[in-house]
Amino acid sequence: MTRFNPVFAGLPTTIFTVMSAAALEYGAVNLGQGFPDIDGPGAIRAVAARALAEGPNQYAPMKGMAGLRRALAAHAQRHYGLDYDVESEILVTSGATEALTASIMGLCGPGDEVVLIEPVYDSYRPICESIGATIRTIKLAPPQWRLTQEALAQAITPKTKLVMINSPLNPVGRVFGRDELALLAAAVGKVGAVVISDEVYEHLTFDGREHVPLATLPGMRDAVVRIGSAGKIFSLTGWKVGWVTGPKSMIEVIGKAHQFLTFTTAPALQLGIAHGLNHEMEFAAALRARLQANRDVLAAGLAEIGFDVLPSEGTYFLTAGIAGLTKEKDRAFCERLVREAGVALIPLSVFFSGGTPDTYVRFAFCKQRALVEEALARLKRYFAS
Repeated sequence: MTRFNPVFAGLPTTIFTVMSAAALEYGAVNLGQGFPDIDGPGAIRAVAARALAEGPNQYAPMKGMAGLRRALAAHAQRHYGLDYDVESEILVTSGATEALTASIMGLCGPGDEVVLIEPVYDSYRPICESIGATIRTIKLAPPQWRLTQEALAQAITPKTKLVMINSPLNPVGRVFGRDELALLAAAVGKVGAVVISDEVYEHLTFDGREHVPLATLPGMRDAVVRIGSAGKIFSLTGWKVGWVTGPKSMIEVIGKAHQFLTFTTAPALQLGIAHGLNHEMEFAAALRARLQANRDVLAAGLAEIGFDVLPSEGTYFLTAGIAGLTKEKDRAFCERLVREAGVALIPLSVFFSGGTPDTYVRFAFCKQRALVEEALARLKRYFAS
């Protein structure tokens, strides 16, 4: 192992792979891995299919096709009042994970201090560690998962180079409020750090909650790069089309990392997503309503069984406590449920560096309603017996 990069050589198989494999083995309903089971708008796919047949099928420009960059600029202005220059402040990537990787690689280096907010999406830490960054963490606490001034003051120091925030937050479905973001903006501004704001679930907020990009707060426009995902907006996760928007100085260096990762993204898919952003955004509104209804069905059913259901303000995910049902830790509970109840979940502890809290599990409700209801029926039968 010492011959290889220790960060990646030492990583275990991801819990998502483990639980999805177990779901297949035991014929379980998979509410673990967060991907939709219905494809996005046919019109978007038709545009991409036509472009694939007619061309061009050669390398697209490294920073993205002009039509998609124009659509992204219009999207940011229309929804948030943010103005980004099409030529210098927008970068198209091969998915949001590549956008995150290029951004981390471009904005920090060996020895730089990076602050992560836990629970944290699983790719952030290994990417930061692989380039030699020093990681500090802010650990949010259930059930509200709020970002506090005290936690920010303890984690963000004069050495902090980069802070990463994900809102709406995978895995617990928090949508950070304007008051919390203002605290973050003040803490970042005090030390001159920059922020990667992962906003892939920007259009999946529930109960009328507003998604507030950190970049819209006073003084933050030039300190933040925003990560977006066509897969999450249009339920086309397999297309792997993402983007970074932000100030020219930051996008320029992120682009230099991007050119050595994927360099470019399939032109037909870019043209399809440009069409979607310009003409198919009603799909995003309908998806939000459908997923909110799924969340409500799932939450009510889990509460009846005895799960301690926590608020889900956005994303694909709902978190529930298991202490009232078992003395097991979350991973053992999930392993038992996939075998015996036929439902696959994800233990929440995998999203924390310390392995706790370990009495919560994550459900993905970005599925057809019938599948959510089948999972609930299986769980009700299992716990009744």
